Amino acid sequence: MRQNILELVRKGIPHHFRAIVWQLLCTAQSMPIKDQYSELLKMTSPCEKLIRRDIARTYPEHDFFKEKDSLGQEVLFNVMKAYSLVDREVGYCQGSAFIVGLLLMQMPEEEAFCVFVKLMQDYRLRELFKPSMAELGLCMYQFEYMIQEQLPELYVHFQSQSFHTSMYASSWFLTIFLTTFPLPIATRIFDIFMSEGLEIVFRVGLAVLQMNQAELMQLDMEGMLQHFQKVIPHQFDNGPDKLIQASYQVKYNAKKMKKLEKEYTTIKTKEMEEQVEIKRLRTENRLLKQRIETLEKHKCSSRYSEDFVLQLEKELVQARLSEAESHCALKEMQDKVLEMEKRNSSLPDENNVARLQEELIAVKLREAEALMGLKELKQQVKDLEEHWQRHLARTAGRWKDPSRKNTVNELQDELMTIRLREAESQANLKEMKQRMMEMETQNHVNSNHLRRAEQEVTSLQGKVQYLSAQNKGLLAQLSEAKRKQAETECKNKEEVMAVRLREADSIAAVAELQQHIAELEIQKEEGKIQGQLNNSDSNQYIRELKDQIAELNDEIRCLKGQKDFSDQPTFDGIHIVNHLIGDDESFHSSDEDFISNSIQEGRVHFHLHRRTGQMALGPTVVDSSDSDTEEGVLDTGDTDKIIPKQKNQQRMESYSTTV
Repeated sequence: MRQNILELVRKGIPHHFRAIVWQLLCTAQSMPIKDQYSELLKMTSPCEKLIRRDIARTYPEHDFFKEKDSLGQEVLFNVMKAYSLVDREVGYCQGSAFIVGLLLMQMPEEEAFCVFVKLMQDYRLRELFKPSMAELGLCMYQFEYMIQEQLPELYVHFQSQSFHTSMYASSWFLTIFLTTFPLPIATRIFDIFMSEGLEIVFRVGLAVLQMNQAELMQLDMEGMLQHFQKVIPHQFDNGPDKLIQASYQVKYNAKKMKKLEKEYTTIKTKEMEEQVEIKRLRTENRLLKQRIETLEKHKCSSRYSEDFVLQLEKELVQARLSEAESHCALKEMQDKVLEMEKRNSSLPDENNVARLQEELIAVKLREAEALMGLKELKQQVKDLEEHWQRHLARTAGRWKDPSRKNTVNELQDELMTIRLREAESQANLKEMKQRMMEMETQNHVNSNHLRRAEQEVTSLQGKVQYLSAQNKGLLAQLSEAKRKQAETECKNKEEVMAVRLREADSIAAVAELQQHIAELEIQKEEGKIQGQLNNSDSNQYIRELKDQIAELNDEIRCLKGQKDFSDQPTFDGIHIVNHLIGDDESFHSSDEDFISNSIQEGRVHFHLHRRTGQMALGPTVVDSSDSDTEEGVLDTGDTDKIIPKQKNQQRMESYSTTV
């Protein structure tokens, strides 16, 4: 996956995606320091004058930065000022403004600040921009080795012309070719730098030298400088693809570069020790010259004068005062060391070797310097003793007055003793200073660790707050869902109760119809007994009965359809059971079964039809001898045989609802 990303970045990042891709490549999209940016702008930086002076020199031909006091210059000043406050050791370095300017061309100033901080921390730029620029010297050493190994003829030519690598390659590493090539080409190189680091600078630099080797071999120092300044920047105006392809043909061995880094560190340590030794020798030589001059002055006299004795006494007093001051200073340093040890014991301890490498090197250098100083003091004491012995040997026998001789000798001995003690005190003082420096270094390291831990805690607290807010939102959604569910259940219960009420009304209507049918049957029997019907009246009555039968059939079909709809199961499984109690038997059935059974038993067709609250009722009596082919047709001759199957039958009906 990473290899695919590297290949895509080498082909070029689209301009409109460059801002977000750069942030993702250096993992700067969610840095806690972004929240501190506005507070940093309110503070005052000691580097503000330097930054203001160099703002106009950064991309002077670009539209975004060329106008004085423009928006581009203002945001560039803000970012450089904010970083100088964050990293006071580095502060401000001129080359860094070109990198920040390129970032501001792609993204807002807060995001550019976060990306720049990440580049300084994780891409070796912080070491490049330190005041000592030790990392730049390492890069020059590594790059010079690559030239010697892969372009030996050009390396020999550079050496013959005293054309040092730093004369043309320093800006390559400090600005990532932003001051060498036009902006489109330099931006493509910067894309690869964001994904691969300083390796691309070594590759591109060596590829440029390979392409220009023939021309450079024909030029002297001034000509080579002109070639680097005027010819090389415009060689790739057609596009950077050729340069990038050539750069990946260059051999780059990461292990070898690590080995060269160790060699360079060893060399610089030896140089530091040599400088300390040279400084010590110069100081010793100066002191010896002063003492020789003093001895030569006294050698001219045959004896010590009273003035010389007084001078010795003064020196003795001064030596004693110096000794007392040294003891006081030594005591103060011991107290400071104890205080530093207590403070260090309270700070957190972390074993991060990568982050402590720089502090460890600095401590080693200071330790070497302290050892050399101690060695210098010991040598100085030894030389003083030898010189004093030689002086005593030369001046032996010159004293005429034994009492004065003894006094002077005692003073000289005491003076030498005091000087020796002073030297020892100075040695102890330097040793204590060294210990204090070590403690301060450790304190600084622990403070950095504590600050990073505090930043991590702040970030975690922000995440906790975000998750708490998200949890509150989810709880609110859950309570809303429960409320909606409760409302839905309430509505469903109301609908069920309405269905129950409607079914109860239907059962009551059926019972009422049944009672009415029984009354009609009684009336029919009474009419038949009294002989109220004749043939003509019977025919007319039969036709009316047929019409009523047809109407009742329609009503029954409608009632069946409504019942089928009401019998559908509800969501909570509630159903209705009717209890019908007759004269002879009791049974359970639905409305439809009750109606059909009543019709089959009494041949009476009925239906309850609701229309705006009214009921339509029609009774019909059918003779049991009716044929199947002509339903509901009565023979006029058989009117006397109409007998109901049930006479004066009354039915009591009750219903209940079962859940």
